[in-house]
Amino acid sequence: MSELRYTYPEAAEILRVEESWLRRHIKKLPHSKKGKAVTFTDADLARIDALHHHEPTTGPLAATPVPTPGVGAHPLSNLRPLPRRKALADAS
Repeated sequence: MSELRYTYPEAAEILRVEESWLRRHIKKLPHSKKGKAVTFTDADLARIDALHHHEPTTGPLAATPVPTPGVGAHPLSNLRPLPRRKALADAS
């Protein structure tokens, strides 16, 4: 059983983007190319959709709340500078 392959116009319609957008960004998008023929599989289209999917970071639809400044310790707040090495201390 062979996998369906979509042309630029078909893929653009499925993704709801302009065909010109696909052509402009083709180097960054998953696709197959045989000679000059460019095609997209269902898996390619799913990956393109996932690459350009964004979740809200604020508001009622945010997946995780944004931390409020000043509440709780910063994750790197326990880091301290390393002690000076003896060779560097003697050179000073």
